[in-house]
Amino acid sequence: MSTNISTQDDEPKSQHGIVFQDIECTAGGEGHGKHNDQVETTTRLRSLFWPNSLSTSKEGVVYDNHSKENPKWYQKLIDAYQKLIDAGVEENGIQPVPIEGRTSTQYNQLFTVFFTGLLCLLPVPTGMLATLEFGLSLRDASLIILFFALLTCLPPAFMGIGGMETGMRQFVQARYSFGLYLVIIPLLLNAATITGFTLMSAIAGGQTLAAVNPSHVSVNVGIVITCLVAFGVSLLGFHFVHFWNRWTWIPNLIALVITVGCGGRYLHLQSEPAAPATASQVLNLGSLIAGYFLTFGGMVGDYSIYHNPRGALRFKSFSARARIFTYLYLGLFLPSVPLFILGAAIGGAVPQVPAWQAAYASTGIGGVMMEMLAPAGGFGKFVMVVLALSVIGNIAISMYTISLNLEMLLPPLPPKVRVHRFVFILVTMAVMIPLAVRTAKEWQTSLINFLSVIGYWSACFDAVLILELVVFRKMDYASVDHAIWNVGRKLPPGVAALGASILSWALVVPGMAQSWYVGPIGKRTGDIGVEVAFVVTGLLYLPLRWLEIKIRGGF
Repeated sequence: MSTNISTQDDEPKSQHGIVFQDIECTAGGEGHGKHNDQVETTTRLRSLFWPNSLSTSKEGVVYDNHSKENPKWYQKLIDAYQKLIDAGVEENGIQPVPIEGRTSTQYNQLFTVFFTGLLCLLPVPTGMLATLEFGLSLRDASLIILFFALLTCLPPAFMGIGGMETGMRQFVQARYSFGLYLVIIPLLLNAATITGFTLMSAIAGGQTLAAVNPSHVSVNVGIVITCLVAFGVSLLGFHFVHFWNRWTWIPNLIALVITVGCGGRYLHLQSEPAAPATASQVLNLGSLIAGYFLTFGGMVGDYSIYHNPRGALRFKSFSARARIFTYLYLGLFLPSVPLFILGAAIGGAVPQVPAWQAAYASTGIGGVMMEMLAPAGGFGKFVMVVLALSVIGNIAISMYTISLNLEMLLPPLPPKVRVHRFVFILVTMAVMIPLAVRTAKEWQTSLINFLSVIGYWSACFDAVLILELVVFRKMDYASVDHAIWNVGRKLPPGVAALGASILSWALVVPGMAQSWYVGPIGKRTGDIGVEVAFVVTGLLYLPLRWLEIKIRGGF
């Protein structure tokens, strides 16, 4: 069944288009008249301030439009809220976007949203682990990072095409493999994973702000400041996140170049490992890099749902799918790999430069950056502030996705009850700040454990969604039917997807090699859990899903 057909037969198709254009204010969209604007704004204000008239989606309905008379006492609020809507505040949550709502042809947004989000401090301390913790040389670390990044950027870039083709958020798409109810398990894991990334970004930003003036600004205060700014960006929604990340890569890049220029004279002072890299060291770092990239498979589709799958292209042979894939791949790869390698270089030099070593022990990556910028004097402190704020784009996209994940976790609500998306962002921030403060006390151990573990479940999830689309649906996105996106009895039960993922752990666990657990296979090979999770889940999913389809008589 086509994803382009509305399932709400009693409403004209144009009505869905009106709702969407008001919600998203897409580029080039035209107004629909003062009356329609007032009706739509009134409905939104009711969903914010009038709980008894909140709306929710019925089974199979992509968008609802429930218009009622406007209470006079908050009439003045309408104009103010309409200005926010016009500025790009997103109202839509997890509801699929119909084909007439997918109008954007700015495909390069998919590059800038991730390029800017990852052109920040987060990859630097991650790369430092290669030399500082795993004991690899800079050359070996660089080669491992490059190889595993080239390979593991492929799955999330491919999965991002589905957002444009279906108009569905990433975990709404996952319902067509895991089912309406069992998808909650990977959904919880995804929310926890992205929250973890957000914590690491917030800590890196907080440490950097604290390093500017340690006597007046603590790491905890720095964490709060970065989180609050990122909260404002993510609250405004899809378009503002894209707008922010479209331009803020410029000051981020300039600040990073200045930092390397000021402190680069010490980067050649590398700690040389006592022995050549072993297979265990290679696979341990490779697992960490794989876990870093594969987790984006749980969120990439959230950022392409408003793009036109049939948009006019300058180069006819370069389809919209190819452009989405290329932009996502480069958006993940280009900022991360150089910063990983920069981090590895800094990590190798830290033991050789006493000032860097003392700064790292005191305020983490922020302290090292401050020492690198010491020759710049007062201007260096300004650059430090820019570096600290570079994580905002990363935290903003994380908060945005987490809010969508939390919305999907809600149980069925009464027909007139709906929780607005900003509530979930508030909840996310309220949980994240104290967690980041606590995690910062054991920064390096927390980072290693987190990055190593997240890749396991992400590999299972990515394998299921890719095989579902390629093998069973034969790249036919029209088979992902909008009419059943929230109808549990018509979606797959999810037993095959979850069963394959769980059963794969019979081999994943023996192949793990963590600081807190080393499996019998992992002792000899190093950490191969991510690779095993992806391959074994895929092999198990093929027969289990075939049997599931056979029993059900269809998808």
